[in-house]
Amino acid sequence: MKDHIHRLIAEGEHQRLDFKFEIADARKIAKTLVAFSNSDGGRLLIGVKDNGAIAGVRSDEEYYMLEAAAKIYCKPPVPFTFKEWRVNGKTVLEVTILKSEIKPHFAESRPGTWQAFIRSADQNFPANRILLRVWKNEKRATGVSLHITEPEKLLLRYLTDNPSVTLSAFARLAKISRSRAENILVRFVSLKLIEIQFGENQVRYIPNPAIFAPG
Repeated sequence: MKDHIHRLIAEGEHQRLDFKFEIADARKIAKTLVAFSNSDGGRLLIGVKDNGAIAGVRSDEEYYMLEAAAKIYCKPPVPFTFKEWRVNGKTVLEVTILKSEIKPHFAESRPGTWQAFIRSADQNFPANRILLRVWKNEKRATGVSLHITEPEKLLLRYLTDNPSVTLSAFARLAKISRSRAENILVRFVSLKLIEIQFGENQVRYIPNPAIFAPG
């Protein structure tokens, strides 16, 4: 039903929805597949411009490029399902990617270079070292322990009074090495005390509202 596609387009691009005018580069689309898979899953509407205008899929070749992106340029491969919709005489591909149980997935951003990506709001960002280590912790049979020393106490106090902190700012405030600050942030994220907030210019660490709730 074309109304289904119109409803999706009306939502605009967001955490779980992305529009693609065309698939002209399998490596580029692999980044989006990986980002959805490493995050909350989502949908791709192929044949839809960024402004929501329906352009339509131009050839069957786009499906084969999508399949190549998922199987060749994603490691491990990213499974997907798709449906074809006819809207205003044009074909739109709705591609569904589920949240992965075996993350991280990596995309070959250029020959020989593999990167993990995540989805934040309506953008894809490279996963940083801290998130990669958190994912590694999730696969461990043993849990993550937390030793409360002065730097940990400082971080807890700081995030009680401030909305976020960066890795560099935390290391500077606590007067510890960047490596030790990273280790602490990895443990805090693994224990879900804090969350990672990716942005265009920097990565910030924000308090988990369920833990740092007022009162």
